Amino acid sequence: MLALFGVLLAPIQTVGQEAFGFSFGRETQLGVPQSSILTIQPERLFSDSAFGRRVTLEIEAEGAVLTAENRRIEAVLRAEEQSLSDRRTSMDPAAFRALADAFDEKVQETRQLQEEKLRDINAVGEAARRDFFTASLPLLQQLLGETGAGAILDQSSVFLSSDAADVTDLAISRIDAVLGDGAQLNGNVQQ
Repeated sequence: MLALFGVLLAPIQTVGQEAFGFSFGRETQLGVPQSSILTIQPERLFSDSAFGRRVTLEIEAEGAVLTAENRRIEAVLRAEEQSLSDRRTSMDPAAFRALADAFDEKVQETRQLQEEKLRDINAVGEAARRDFFTASLPLLQQLLGETGAGAILDQSSVFLSSDAADVTDLAISRIDAVLGDGAQLNGNVQQ
């Protein structure tokens, strides 16, 4: 009976190994999941990488400078508006209207200029994101090859997957090792 049980068990073990992906002929690399589909969290890939952290700090610094400039400009314009308001009663209505119209035009031009500066800061951030994903693509393709996967999907669009299929942390560590903070990649990424 034991001999018969052993004969029956051998084929079951072999089938079980193949069914669960444990092929002894296939070379696996430790720390790299072996899956036909991988997932990644693109936002975290960028924001948690050294590159993304550097860009975020630069954008925040530029934003802080712009905010301080906006507050200074706002204080100057308020003072100018108050001065204009205080002089209203002692001025000819037509002269006041001309000064008020000129002030309104100045406020609108200033607002447009400051909004353009904000758009420029945001554009630098978006360009940096594009540069990051472009520079990261070869590393992600390498992960595809190492895992034998056919695709890397955005985790937010996947209904259900194993945590083992998520390669975000692995990708971040590899990207950091190759790209660092990305400052050397492209002059237009930095301000």
